[in-house]
Amino acid sequence: MRIVWFGWLAGIGVLLSGCGYNTMQVQDEKVKSAWSEVLNQYQRRADLIPNLVATVKGFAAQEQQVLLGVTEARAKVGSIQATPELVNDAAAFQKFQQAQGELSGALSRLMVVTENYPQLKSDANFRDLQAQLEGTENRITVARNRYIQAVQDYNVTIRTFPNNLTAMAFGYKEKPNFTVENEAAVSKPPSVDFGSAPASAPAH
Repeated sequence: MRIVWFGWLAGIGVLLSGCGYNTMQVQDEKVKSAWSEVLNQYQRRADLIPNLVATVKGFAAQEQQVLLGVTEARAKVGSIQATPELVNDAAAFQKFQQAQGELSGALSRLMVVTENYPQLKSDANFRDLQAQLEGTENRITVARNRYIQAVQDYNVTIRTFPNNLTAMAFGYKEKPNFTVENEAAVSKPPSVDFGSAPASAPAH
């Protein structure tokens, strides 16, 4: 009886392996790992923002609208529960992506404003935050690209015959992915260069 039972198990194992089941498990884990790294890097950026806003405010308190925009965008990002299950919910994923995009836009506007404040740009604390933000933006780009590739591999696997039959039987569905209007934007992080101020920049 045991021999028959083990024979059935072995047969099922071979069948599942041949239908892509094991590949789906491996690729699903890669997607989860890649997603965790994306979240880690986004959180790193979010953690930098309070100090960045406080530092800019110390030199450019009159830029209330821009500073408030960054703070509100960060709060919106923080209100979204970025759980592992989010990668299986297209609507929630889109909401998360939109919030992160709004935060990126708010930070970009803040960076433009800082060009008008030479004293701010020469502040040691600000330059340290600039270096950390620039490094984080680069890490975000790398993490996003790895996630995009992992999801593409997974989605292709579950749509390919006979894997699609296995995916249907076990309830595996396509996962949402990052989208950008300009695909080149995925591989190019926002500019956060705080080099020497333009000659026409007014001093405050």
